[in-house]
Amino acid sequence: MSMQQIEMSKATKRKHVVKEVDDLTIPTESQSIVRIVESRGNNLHEVADPAGDQYLVSMPTKFRRNIWVKRGDFVLVEPITEGDKVKAEIVRILTREHQKWYRAQKCWPKEFDEITNPKQRTAEMDEEELFVNTNRLPLNCNRTDNTSETSSDESDSS
Repeated sequence: MSMQQIEMSKATKRKHVVKEVDDLTIPTESQSIVRIVESRGNNLHEVADPAGDQYLVSMPTKFRRNIWVKRGDFVLVEPITEGDKVKAEIVRILTREHQKWYRAQKCWPKEFDEITNPKQRTAEMDEEELFVNTNRLPLNCNRTDNTSETSSDESDSS
């Protein structure tokens, strides 16, 4: 297989995984909607179900490096029997469109409505959702020293 065919297969895989995320289907009886509490590493995530019970779920290989989840996101999981600590596997990452559609279909857990009800949201909660890039130092706009001017003057005289 050539390098171009390998790249195409990765792109095709990503396209199908992203397309699958957009799929709107009602959860089966064995599947449940849970909220991500914390990432545990090694593609394991701690989740909380509507009853408040917390347990570990695994991220399947097809989602790895294609779709990311963060604390507070909702996912659809299906129980697995193989592991003692890991109780379920992620079937679908739920977007805001999923949440709206599930509410319309009356299959969204009422316990999660308290968390995600837009009428009860405050400005503080919206600010928490903003992405903060921790790889960069914060830009201080109130800087008064002119270090950039002095460094350019020094380089001109050299």
